Amino acid sequence: MSLVPQLAITTGEPAGIGPDIVIELASKQQQYQAEAELIVIADKKMMQQRAEHLSLPISFRDYKSDNNAKINKVGEITILDTPCSETVTAGILNVNNASYVLETLKLATLGTNRKQFDAMVTAPLHKGVINDAGINFTGHTEYLAELTKAELPVMMLAANRLRVALATTHLPLKDVSDNISQESLRQIITILHQDLVYKFGIKNPHILICGLNPHAGEGGHLGMEEIHTIKPVIESLKKEGLNLTGPLPADTLFTPKYLENADAVLAMFHDQGLPVLKNVGFGHSVNITLGLPIIRTSVDHGTALDLAGTGKASTTSMVAAINAAIQMINKRKD
Repeated sequence: MSLVPQLAITTGEPAGIGPDIVIELASKQQQYQAEAELIVIADKKMMQQRAEHLSLPISFRDYKSDNNAKINKVGEITILDTPCSETVTAGILNVNNASYVLETLKLATLGTNRKQFDAMVTAPLHKGVINDAGINFTGHTEYLAELTKAELPVMMLAANRLRVALATTHLPLKDVSDNISQESLRQIITILHQDLVYKFGIKNPHILICGLNPHAGEGGHLGMEEIHTIKPVIESLKKEGLNLTGPLPADTLFTPKYLENADAVLAMFHDQGLPVLKNVGFGHSVNITLGLPIIRTSVDHGTALDLAGTGKASTTSMVAAINAAIQMINKRKD
């Protein structure tokens, strides 16, 4: 590991705003929380064309793995050139570039897993166009877990002190209950606890657990999952020393009374927890994948094809994702 952290940055969907925000960050002096070298894994020609389109003067320095870390200068991008299959037009998806997106992710993930990079930070991709290309792809979280052979990845978004992890991720609502078992819930809570300790430096994290049903099942009148699955796992893990509270009704859990003394919340499904998180922190929140042997953070927004190439895309979430990665690297060193 270098004395100066080296962060692999993927620009995601090339027709989206990922390239824009990386170029915009490089064009001005950014005050990150600590020094780091950002290594952009992308098509160099595409990035040059986008910079010209945005009228931002950017120079490119080819990344060499045997070089010592070098802090990026204003107006300079260190790039690991990874060619697209076809020419990119801002705002217009091209299924023939789907494999390129996955290749950049693969290079960043495997490089971080080999300690070539200290962490990886990802810009948004477009799941639809990857699937339209005939590739079975669920999302960043599942793909990174497959590459690193992680048994169970856990998706968490964070905005300031509010951290919301998910027991299930990208599933139809009708399938959520069948995908929450005592075994899976125990694993997820354990991973969340361990990563809060070792990646965030929280000695005894207090985790709030949402119920699945309205009013946390209301004693079984609105569903039995809390009684048969969620509560037994919580009670078992509390006996092992974990600091857990729940299951709590989601509509009251996300209030100051509970959140002021909590380090994280575990929601049972995607749209139970993330609307609250994004209402609080959209534009500066961070997507973090727990349960991996590497550090991975990401922006909290999508590809915004309508903004690509306009110069109107915000960089705040990418800055937050980079800062979060640097913080986690430093906590790991402590």
